Amino acid sequence: MKSNSGRWYGVITLFVIVAISYIDRINISVLITDPAFLAHIGIAKADRASQGFLATAFMLGYGISAFIFTPFCAALFGVRRSLIYGLIMWGLVTFLTPYFHGYGILVASRILLGVAEGPLFSLASSYIKAHFANHENGKPNSFVNMGTGLGLALGYPIIGYMLVSFHWEVSFYLLALLNIALGIPLVMAFVRMPKMAAYMDRPNSVGDAVKQAGDIIRGALKTRNLLVITILTSAALAYLWGSSNWLPAYLKDARGFSIKEMGWLASLPQYALVLAVLLGGIIIDKVERQRVPFIFMAASVGVALSVLLAINVQNPYMAAYSLIAANFFWGLLSPAIPSTVQYYSRPEHTASAFGVVNGTGSLVAGFMPAIMGGVISAVAAGSGASGGAGAGFFAGFALLIGTQMVVFICGFILWLRERGYTQSAQSESQGVVTQ
Repeated sequence: MKSNSGRWYGVITLFVIVAISYIDRINISVLITDPAFLAHIGIAKADRASQGFLATAFMLGYGISAFIFTPFCAALFGVRRSLIYGLIMWGLVTFLTPYFHGYGILVASRILLGVAEGPLFSLASSYIKAHFANHENGKPNSFVNMGTGLGLALGYPIIGYMLVSFHWEVSFYLLALLNIALGIPLVMAFVRMPKMAAYMDRPNSVGDAVKQAGDIIRGALKTRNLLVITILTSAALAYLWGSSNWLPAYLKDARGFSIKEMGWLASLPQYALVLAVLLGGIIIDKVERQRVPFIFMAASVGVALSVLLAINVQNPYMAAYSLIAANFFWGLLSPAIPSTVQYYSRPEHTASAFGVVNGTGSLVAGFMPAIMGGVISAVAAGSGASGGAGAGFFAGFALLIGTQMVVFICGFILWLRERGYTQSAQSESQGVVTQ
């Protein structure tokens, strides 16, 4: 578990890769505000459902990959090589995307990009499990998760600037260059797994690899509270994907901001998320393990109330500030998810256990952009001139409040179970002592 001081260089590398991957993911959410891009792929500006499904397509590939391919990556390649192969694959897909004409092939490319990025967080979780003890994993988890917020924060204004200053294709070429030229050298230089870990033994044949992957999956499925954590993660990611994919269009079409204003305003909630993720990691390392579920409960209430305020205030800047607060509260709970999986799982099962949690959660949450798009279109069409786009977006964002109710309930269940487990362990210990 203890590693040399270089373990933090690996964490920083994973932080950078996560940031790059999130710029990749939200690229489309900015581009759908550009008529030239919509014309290129052949969908109408009012077709919010089709626009939302572009994000859903990515999450379908991402979720399936995280669930199915993660154990094979762990068994066949290990963390380091899996990251390198993933960066090569998603760099190539990103570079080639501008050459795809039509909606169907763009959807296919988003699925393929999701497949390439799917194992990322599971591999990061495995790295942290190997190098950090349970009582010190809050900060490395939070640091890696900060890449989520930083990628979103940088992505919106960068893609917005590219859209205003150049043609939309340039954003894809820039992102491909970042993946290949920055991500791969960092992984090769700084990501190392401890050789003494027994679960990192390489299989001697394909049959051995399949057997080892099967053992990893079976072990992962025995992780305590796996179902509750998976449901909680699904709801938490549904907020992140619903809000991040529709935030640029919400600010531009529902609140009337220009593309330039949209870029920097959309980045502010992500900076709040980065700050909150760091704070959340510090809190995790300070509180007792049985109290960590309180983070889920308190933060989910904060997210829900902030979104409720955002869709009810009249002032557009107040709405933007409310979404900043919502992302801050979401950031507090974010590092508690991988930390909880690492706490309940065995080291050799951590990558696959997180693959189950993150993969299933991503598959479920991946439908949120499409569902929100359908609601936005339906309500906007039904409200006519009286409400229009604003009414549609307010209804779509209201769905995010429901996701936080699920997070709260799951956090409450985890707290009850952890308290019962702790009391049972203490009773058994006292019984042994008295005997």
